[in-house]
Amino acid sequence: MRVVARICGVDEAGRGPWAGPVTAGAVILDPAQPIAGLTDSKKLTAARREALAIEIRQTALAWAVAEATPAEIDRINIRQATFLAMTRAIRALHIVPDEILIDGNALPADLPVPARAIIKGDLSEPAISAASILAKTARDRDMLVLSDTYPGYGFAGHKGYGTAAHAAALTALGPCPIHRHSFAPVAAARRQRGLA
Repeated sequence: MRVVARICGVDEAGRGPWAGPVTAGAVILDPAQPIAGLTDSKKLTAARREALAIEIRQTALAWAVAEATPAEIDRINIRQATFLAMTRAIRALHIVPDEILIDGNALPADLPVPARAIIKGDLSEPAISAASILAKTARDRDMLVLSDTYPGYGFAGHKGYGTAAHAAALTALGPCPIHRHSFAPVAAARRQRGLA
């Protein structure tokens, strides 16, 4: 009997925002239960992402989501924090994969099994697409909660990304604890308030 390799797809959400965590998903899909419509999470509506996230969690052989905090991003930089979130998600899986496929052009160090980086892998590899969807939906839910914790910034709408509304709130209110203080717009807002 032919053994099917257990492929783990990994992707992140939230590298670019000025606030909130960077979140990574890791998914080992079940070849016997293919999921229709998997693609880069950014190409899907919020409703479609949520529906697919439910299907992924119900049918995948294994899945995990993990994050690196804004404080960790400030301490080690966004690239290394992204790798940290990815590694945490991989290590949280209850199944050890045979191979890891990571969206992008670089790999974290010290992965437990062989791995490949695939540019735009969320468009070509279903397991990476699934990981993208889980990471995005989990991060969006986190930002909704944080919007209640830190009102006035509009996190529920822009999810921490650098929109005009976010820039205006940052100028008016100054940075809050979930802002990434090492990012230039946040650092500028700190200086304006004499906090740098």
